[in-house]
Amino acid sequence: MTGTVHELRPKVPDSEKVTVNLGFVDLGRIDLMVRDGFYANRADFIRTAVRNQLDRQEEAVRQAVARRQLSLGLTHITRAELEAARAAGTPLSIQVLGLATIADDVTPELARAAIASIQVLGAFHASAAVKAALADRIA
Repeated sequence: MTGTVHELRPKVPDSEKVTVNLGFVDLGRIDLMVRDGFYANRADFIRTAVRNQLDRQEEAVRQAVARRQLSLGLTHITRAELEAARAAGTPLSIQVLGLATIADDVTPELARAAIASIQVLGAFHASAAVKAALADRIA
């Protein structure tokens, strides 16, 4: 029996690559910690350091999220949501801390008609055409 598997929703990556330049001494110190078994690799050390710093600043981050009225986490904007906003004549102002995605079936024309502004602190995934159409609305 052969069948076709249809992906209902594309898998969203759970992380984003970030490049960091470090001084040679700091890099050597990280390598020493890895060699001595404290961390699995450089990336593990850096992820842990970032999480620790964010934990220290948790209250400040929480207050900033509330003050700026940001949606926290993953936000997926569908074609139906944008069509409803366009039909109602109320373009969306999208503000996300985390990951914002716009569905692949959204046209650049629909995105421009239905999105007044978009601010993403984290990562923003949309087709190249939609990103180009919204370029002047992305903060």
